[in-house]
Amino acid sequence: MLNSTILWLSLATPAPTDTIPNPDTLRSRELTEVVVSASRVSESILRSPVSIEVLDARRIRLSAQPSYFDAIENIKGVHLLTSSLGFKVYNTRGFATTTNVRFVQLVDGRDNQAPHIGAPIASALAPSDLDIQQVELVPGVASALYGMNALNGLVNILTRNPFDSEGLSVGQKTGVNHVSDAATSAQMYSETSLRYARRLGQRFAFKVNLVYQRGYDWIADNRDDLNPNGNASLNLFGADNPAYDPVNGYGNESANRRTLTLGGKRYSIGRTGYYEKEATDYGLKNLRGDLSLHYRFSPTVELAYTYQGATLNNVYQRTNRFRLENYRLDQHSLTLTTPSIQVRAYRSSENTGDSYNIRSMAENIDKSFKTDNQWFTDFTNQFNKDTQAGTAVPDALRDARAVADQGRPVPGTSTFNDLVAKLRDINNWDIGAALRVQSWMYHVEGQVEPTRVLWKRFREQTGLTIQAGFDFRRYIVFPDGNYFINPTESGKNLVYGKTGGFVQLSRTFLDNKLKVAGALRIDKNYYFDARLNPRLSVVYSPTENNNIRVSYQNGYRFPSLFEGFTNINSGGVKRVGGLPIMSHGIYENAYLVTSINAFQAAITTDVNTNKLTTDQAIQKNKGLLKQSPYTYLKPEQVNSFEVGYKGLFFKQRLFVDVDAYYMAYKNFIAQVNANVAKGSNPDSLAYYFSSSTTQDRYRLWTNSQTKVFNYGASLGLRYSVTQNWSVGGNASFAQLDRAENGDGLESSFNTPRWITNLTISNGNLWQGIGFSVNYKHQDAFLWQSELATGTVSAINTVDAQISYRLPKLNLLIKAGGTDILNQYYYTFIGSPSVGGLYYTNLVWEPRF
Repeated sequence: MLNSTILWLSLATPAPTDTIPNPDTLRSRELTEVVVSASRVSESILRSPVSIEVLDARRIRLSAQPSYFDAIENIKGVHLLTSSLGFKVYNTRGFATTTNVRFVQLVDGRDNQAPHIGAPIASALAPSDLDIQQVELVPGVASALYGMNALNGLVNILTRNPFDSEGLSVGQKTGVNHVSDAATSAQMYSETSLRYARRLGQRFAFKVNLVYQRGYDWIADNRDDLNPNGNASLNLFGADNPAYDPVNGYGNESANRRTLTLGGKRYSIGRTGYYEKEATDYGLKNLRGDLSLHYRFSPTVELAYTYQGATLNNVYQRTNRFRLENYRLDQHSLTLTTPSIQVRAYRSSENTGDSYNIRSMAENIDKSFKTDNQWFTDFTNQFNKDTQAGTAVPDALRDARAVADQGRPVPGTSTFNDLVAKLRDINNWDIGAALRVQSWMYHVEGQVEPTRVLWKRFREQTGLTIQAGFDFRRYIVFPDGNYFINPTESGKNLVYGKTGGFVQLSRTFLDNKLKVAGALRIDKNYYFDARLNPRLSVVYSPTENNNIRVSYQNGYRFPSLFEGFTNINSGGVKRVGGLPIMSHGIYENAYLVTSINAFQAAITTDVNTNKLTTDQAIQKNKGLLKQSPYTYLKPEQVNSFEVGYKGLFFKQRLFVDVDAYYMAYKNFIAQVNANVAKGSNPDSLAYYFSSSTTQDRYRLWTNSQTKVFNYGASLGLRYSVTQNWSVGGNASFAQLDRAENGDGLESSFNTPRWITNLTISNGNLWQGIGFSVNYKHQDAFLWQSELATGTVSAINTVDAQISYRLPKLNLLIKAGGTDILNQYYYTFIGSPSVGGLYYTNLVWEPRF
């Protein structure tokens, strides 16, 4: 039964063979492979000044993953976070987050981020599998040349030009997931792709791509308790803990708890809440596509217009989990390319449609049937009644909850579903759950290499190559009154942006064996002074097959629109942007939540075990309260030093790529939890902070006061055993070195120490049949975030595929699976549980 359902079709252009015809193939492929992302000019991958990884069409075709986007996971140094089946986040070199604003995703040089958060919505605007030329990934700092958020890395997805790749391509992927999943039955997955490209004469060409995905998302149902010691002083643990806070349960977090004095003791009591799978829809239905029109004025001068659009229906994660419903992204772009000049302009727009916050949904379903005040009153009354009758405390707590929950909407009932429909349309997270954001990003950039043509004689006389560029970016967001407000001009759009430029000089020495390059960039943000980003690199090639590189870079990241301007209530906590116009007066009066929690815990312990009165305990422990030392946002800064080597050995059959780096971060942009008392009497501050009802909760965007150092290394090997057999592997090591002050805001490292991949493949084992197998190991690591903190278990997965070519039918059949042993795992705390995905993949691609 399983074999009949695991059909899925593939991504590559069928070719008569996929062999390695002679021992020099690997050598010629590596030496002639050209990349553009490392230096923004075409260059050999072997002589790239910084580490760069490439997935070309052949490697993608041989990969054990169902798509190029999945195959990126197995590139050297890449760390993957899976928020949902339709949303994967890539990161390199540490400090991972579920919305990685330090990692840039480009498509043909265009930033395809969602404007309001400053990070890509995974593959929402990514090209179709059928349209991929190659993928280039630069781990580490790239902001000196790109001037965006590329502190941790950058990926540039390059597509096929319709002038060079004509024809019709049709792909059908069919698969199944949730096999042996306790949370649901097996579910079907389908992805239909179409690409059509045509050249009309010598000057005009066009292409169209469409991709439609349907499936059932991975389920987030981790029920581990995030607050196991909430009532430790009363010896209430596990099922007896009335402050139980499951990872993927919402409406029962700290903002939904109160400290109640019952029978002379202090209890931490949380509302019941709902599990994520009870409060959202896991159906996946995504549609994306693009249209490109290309005009060549001459063989080397080309103008291209591209439209990309996507409509999404799947789960997505930031600090909270969201259901994207009719979420829309669009991008229009114009690009002019000549041998010396490239100019690009594009506009991206975002409309969150009918999306909603799953946490707010669960929280406000609870509150809509009974207010917090009424619920806690009912709980208290029933507990007192039971204990006075001699009922044991654990049983009295359970009975009190049952009574307080009477009338609570039951998932799946019409009452519950009606509430969901109502709350998802209320754009106020205090009483509803809607996400209603509209934003736009305008970007113009250009670069020129005058020494290529215009100053060619100067380059020949001096040996200098000069490259210069500029960019201008503006963000605009509509103030919806919940997520964003305009604090200075009510009703008008928020505007935020920057402008910058760079100059890069390079020269070769020692008969072209030594190449030295230096770049200097300057950027000016609307709210910050201009910043300089330098990069210096040296590449020494004693022979054609051996290349040693050293580079130093400095990078800056300005706060994103979300970090600077956010203004939302989330779970009873007000999240406020870190620019002065958003948070003036809050920083000056805020106290650290960590100190408030310690203060309240000490009061509870003294009342419950030391027999003090509440007033006595407050006076005894008020010295634990600490005023917040943090203030308004500044740009984030990193200094990076890297060494590396690329080479070919054993008659060019073995390719070796190794690198090591050391990085120092300053002014990490992070969030701090700090509360403000609901009164101004300084003598009463301790009393305000002793109760959750007499303080306002804030989560503020600010900068860590700690300088953080991390280092790492990676090794990649690929060996051509015979004409058809090849083996490869990579290992990456990442380590947080030290934090100078350790203030707790050093944007959590969230990265495994070791990630390794081993691959064996044969593109033509017998008469067009090929296969590949990939084994991946990832160490256990500590994950820290605002949603949840805990240890992510080690991951060991096996991916495999077998393919069959039918050249006469222009057909490629590929069948396989990811995590074929179906060992369910989490990629971070709060993520869904990911298991096996079994597929077949057919591509039909006749040529004109």
